[in-house]
Amino acid sequence: MKKLFTLSVGLSSILLAQNITSIQYNGLLHLSNEVATEISKINVGEPFDINKIDVSIKEFYRQGYFSDIVVSTTSDGGLVYEFKEKSAISKLEMNGYSSSDEQEAEFIAVGLRKGDLYDARKVESAKKKLIKKIEAEGYYDTVVEVDVEPKEESVALVFNVNKGEKIYIENIKFAGVDNLNSDDLEAVLANQEEDFMGWFPGLNNGVARLDDLAIDGKRAEDVYMQNGYMDATVSDPLMRIDSGSYKADITYQISEGEQYTINTIRIQGDVEGLDLTKVRAELKSLEGKVFNIDKLRKDKAYIEEQVANLGYAFARVRPDFKKNANDKTVDVLYTINEGNKVIINDVIISGNHTTIDRVIRRDIYMAPGDLFSLTDLKDSKNALGRRGYFEKVDIEKERIDAHSMNLLVKVKETATGSIQAGGGYGSYQGVMLSASLSDRNILGSGINAGVSFDISEIATNYSLNIQNPRVWDSDYSMGASIYQSEFEYTTYDQKSVGASVNIGKQLTRNLFGSLSYSFSENKATDANNSANPDTLVDFGQFIFEPKDLNYAKSTFALGLNYDNTDDFYTPREGIVLGGSVGYSGIGGDQKFVDASARFGAYYGLENLIDYDLILRYKVRARYLRDQGNIAIPEKLFMGGIGSVRGFEPYSITPFSGPDNNRTLLGGTSSLVNTLEASIPLSKAAKMRLAFFYDHGMIGRPGTGLDEITKEGYGVALEWFSPMGPINLVFAKAVAPESYDQTASFEFTMGQKF
Repeated sequence: MKKLFTLSVGLSSILLAQNITSIQYNGLLHLSNEVATEISKINVGEPFDINKIDVSIKEFYRQGYFSDIVVSTTSDGGLVYEFKEKSAISKLEMNGYSSSDEQEAEFIAVGLRKGDLYDARKVESAKKKLIKKIEAEGYYDTVVEVDVEPKEESVALVFNVNKGEKIYIENIKFAGVDNLNSDDLEAVLANQEEDFMGWFPGLNNGVARLDDLAIDGKRAEDVYMQNGYMDATVSDPLMRIDSGSYKADITYQISEGEQYTINTIRIQGDVEGLDLTKVRAELKSLEGKVFNIDKLRKDKAYIEEQVANLGYAFARVRPDFKKNANDKTVDVLYTINEGNKVIINDVIISGNHTTIDRVIRRDIYMAPGDLFSLTDLKDSKNALGRRGYFEKVDIEKERIDAHSMNLLVKVKETATGSIQAGGGYGSYQGVMLSASLSDRNILGSGINAGVSFDISEIATNYSLNIQNPRVWDSDYSMGASIYQSEFEYTTYDQKSVGASVNIGKQLTRNLFGSLSYSFSENKATDANNSANPDTLVDFGQFIFEPKDLNYAKSTFALGLNYDNTDDFYTPREGIVLGGSVGYSGIGGDQKFVDASARFGAYYGLENLIDYDLILRYKVRARYLRDQGNIAIPEKLFMGGIGSVRGFEPYSITPFSGPDNNRTLLGGTSSLVNTLEASIPLSKAAKMRLAFFYDHGMIGRPGTGLDEITKEGYGVALEWFSPMGPINLVFAKAVAPESYDQTASFEFTMGQKF
């Protein structure tokens, strides 16, 4: 730093100048003269004070804009400030680490951007942050050198990175472990020995994470606290590195102490409306059981939520425990500090460039004037996530005073409208073409509508649908659709034209009921026997000579659906439980009952294992009860996406006849179970990879549900593309029969994962 005060005239001239006659600021780019005057705190007419001028120079340097400042005087008693501003960073480049597409984000992470003013201290800080980041990835002896290339009125910075070598953990030893399993201790550490197939995403590859090494001992101590060893101590890790092989051994010294059990649990605090008896009944920690610090944390959070649900938005619960060394017990005390009841002052929504405010507000379960409720806040966030309008939803609490607060609802919208066109090829369907125009949130209104067509060698489908999930912002929904389809099944061809209407009601926050009516005109034509005019064809209850079977179907259906998941496309928590019962027979030619049920459970493990692994379990069941007539086109078939992947759509069903000339009969009951594990593939591209296993059964009356059992497994690429969600499925059938029609690849667009 250079500070210079220059007297341009003799000392006698200065002494003669009683007051400052003028002030000039030369070379300013980022500051105006008015701001400069505020910083210097020197004004025309004031006495000349060299100490005050020196202070002003220091204040200017503190602004961070200048590399040099020179102050001089004029012959008539004026002050002149000459500024030399720092050069701007015109170029940022990194060699030896990160691709060109990722470099901008890397520099931002360490605190540098193009256009920033060059500051050697800031660059040095960025260098240290980058080294720390690279070492966190397991690289040892990382070196970063920064080349500063002067340009005209700017500088170019080039970071040359030598990442060094990765350290691989060969052995971890816990000295002093008697009562716990060493594997349980290692499982919580950031630094672990390499797992079998450690290269696989989600498993540990054995690479050292040096930035986590210092707190790994505390993680191991927490395991002891979860098992009642309240006096256990775990030393800082001692790492020995072989400089030749870059293999490392880590040793922890452990003193376990004794195991404690819970003697008493008390809750202290008189909160109006809080039933302490009911609260105690829901606690995870129990008297007489081994002390567990993890259960204590959950109990603390549970008590805070129950208090917050009574309007105490800023309630705090302080857990204390007193150890009794003589009998190795512990007394637990939760002290409630409820604070004041808090009223919602306003709900402020931001980030919704398209979606209308009222569409968002109807899924927020608190309004101005309401008492705060933490459960309502969580439910509001999940409800907005399930809509499928937003990529991200955050609801923050903004405290105004001791008795009121604002809710800040911050959303990041996602693409809800799409124009899609695609194609493909399947061994069963042949060449496929599809196109659709749809929007889940038309003009931000929340109304969902779409038109689409799909054409392949065996199928042609057209459809038009519209659905308003909240008519006039009420709890009621209404929708309608029309469609026309043609499909060539293995043993028959079917043409259908139909329409449906539905009305629904939000019964509770997560429970939705619906009533629908649909009507269709259908024509089914025998495909196998068209060349044999004397052969009779069996279409369920219809026995007829080979000709078109025309029938109408009129169906009323009642449905219930429960959904408390946190996202529409990629839920990480919650369940989906639904069912419907439909009756075809009031009008039309078909008479049967159609009952279906589905269940889905989603569980994200990121909070437990620090990796975005999502486990999913899904089950779908359906049952048809004959009330007089069920034509084969209305019976059950399995195979394809949403069923048993690895088999062609609609190819799995009971049949008669020889393998090489089967007649598909259709099932009346089916059950499909699915297990999935989804992992991130590319966060930047919004891609995930899901490994799946499908198990399906289908049967008829008298033969049992397991008349036919099929299995498939594989991997699916889940891509949230700019055109909407795309699911590419690569599947393999398990032990297929010679007559089975298998499919190794399928895809869908627009469906949830």
